[in-house]
Amino acid sequence: MTALSVPSASPAPHEVVERALELSRADGCVVIADEESAANLRWAGNALTTNGVTRGRTLTVIATVDGAEGTASGVVSRAAVTDADIEPLVRAAEEAARSAGPAEDAQPLVTGGPASTGFTEAPAETSSAVFASFAPALGESFARARAEGRELYGFAHHRMVSTYLGTSTGLRLRHDQPTGTLEINAKSPDRGRSAWAGRATRDFADVDPQALDAELARRLGWAGRQVELPAGRYETLLPPSAVADLLIYQLWSSAGRDAAEGRTVFSRPGGGTRVGERLSELPLTLRSDPGAPGLEAAPFVIAHSSGDDASVFDNGLPLAATDWIRDGELRRLLTTRHSAGLTGLPVAPGIDNLLLDAGGTASLEEMVAGAGHDGPALLLTCLWYIREVDPATLLLTGLTRDGVYLVEKGEVTGAVNNFRFNESPVDLLGRAAEAGRSERTLPREWSDWFTRAAMPPLRVPDFNMSSVSRGV
Repeated sequence: MTALSVPSASPAPHEVVERALELSRADGCVVIADEESAANLRWAGNALTTNGVTRGRTLTVIATVDGAEGTASGVVSRAAVTDADIEPLVRAAEEAARSAGPAEDAQPLVTGGPASTGFTEAPAETSSAVFASFAPALGESFARARAEGRELYGFAHHRMVSTYLGTSTGLRLRHDQPTGTLEINAKSPDRGRSAWAGRATRDFADVDPQALDAELARRLGWAGRQVELPAGRYETLLPPSAVADLLIYQLWSSAGRDAAEGRTVFSRPGGGTRVGERLSELPLTLRSDPGAPGLEAAPFVIAHSSGDDASVFDNGLPLAATDWIRDGELRRLLTTRHSAGLTGLPVAPGIDNLLLDAGGTASLEEMVAGAGHDGPALLLTCLWYIREVDPATLLLTGLTRDGVYLVEKGEVTGAVNNFRFNESPVDLLGRAAEAGRSERTLPREWSDWFTRAAMPPLRVPDFNMSSVSRGV
C-alpha cells in the first residue's frame, strides 16, 4: 500500500523555500519545508497484517511585520503544497501577522552562518528496503513463537524527514532526521500474560527481533507464577524505558520562564529558580546533545510555532550540547532568547534528544541480583497513561503495564498485579539509590513525540504504588 501526497510536478523543496522568500512582502520571513517519507510493518498473531509507504510535504511560512508597538508574527502551515499554492500561503501568513498584536517573544531573526551542505539537493527518503534484513528475522521469530506457544503483536515504523529552512536574513539550513521505532507485545494464548519490548533505531540495522522475542519469552515465563500484592511503597527497579518517560516529562516541564514566575517544581520559594541547587546525591548528569552518537538530532532550532519553551523568531539558532543537570546539580532550564532575557538565565533551547548518565556500569540483570534482600522488590517493564497531578511538585500519576515482576533475594520469582503510581521525577532523582549503565531506549508513553533517549535503570527504595490496577 503506497500513499502519495506530493504531486509529481511539485518543485524541489529548496525551490519552494526560495520562491516563498522571493514572494514575501513582510519585514521578515522564515520558510520551513518538511519533506517526509515513512515505511511501516504491522503484525498480529505471529503474522504480518499490513505494510505501506507514504510521502508528504508540509510548508510553513512565518511572516513578521514591524509596527509602532512592536513586531507581530503570523504563522501558516499547509500540506501537499504545489507551486500554485505558495503565493496564497505567503499572503495568508502576512495577513495573519498584520491582524495580530505585537508578538511577546519578538526578537531579530537569526543571521549568519554558511548554508548547509546539500541544501539544494533532493530530500532523503526511506522505503520498505529499510526492513530488508529485519523482516526475514521477524518471520523467524514468528515461527519460533508459534512453536513455543506465544503470540507476537506489534509494529515497526521508519520515518525520514528532510527539513529545509530559509530566512529573509540569509539562512539556508537543512537537516535530515531518520526515526525508527519497534514495539513488540508477546501474549499467552489465553491473553492472561503480556510482555512488551521496544527499541528506537535510526535504520533498523541494529535491531534483532529474535533477541527481543527471547527476552519476551523469558518474561512470559516469569509470569507463570502470579502473586497478588497490595498498594504500598516498594523497592523498585525502573528499566531505561520507564526512566526515559519520566524524565522526558520533566524536561518538557522545565521552562525557565514558568519557573521564574513561581509556577513549577523548579521555582525557588521566595522567588527565582532552583538553578544551582543539588537535586540528587548520585552524580547524575542529564543532558541533550545534537551530535550524540546514534541519537543525532537537528543542530539548529526548528520552531513551527511559539510557546513557553520555543519561539519562531529563534529559527536557525545553532544548538550545542547542554547539561540540564550536572553531577546532581540543576544547571539549565529551557529558554528562548526572549525568556532568557526576561529571567536572566542562559539561552538554552530544547534539543530533540535526552541522555542520563551517572557513571554506573551495572546492567539491569545485575541490579536485580542486588534487590529484594530486605523484603519484596519490583521490576517494572514500562509505564503508561502518565498524567500530571500537581505542577508545583511535578507529581505524576500513571499505570504499570505488560509485566510487573517480583524480585526476592536477587531473583525474579514471579509476576504481580499492576499498579497505579504517584511520583515526581524530580523527587525520584533525589531518592534514587543506584543507577546502572546507560543505554539507548525507547520511551513507550512518549514514542509518538520523542524517541531519542539513553537512560540507565534506576533503583528506588520506596517507589509509591498508590493503588492496585487490574489491567494486564
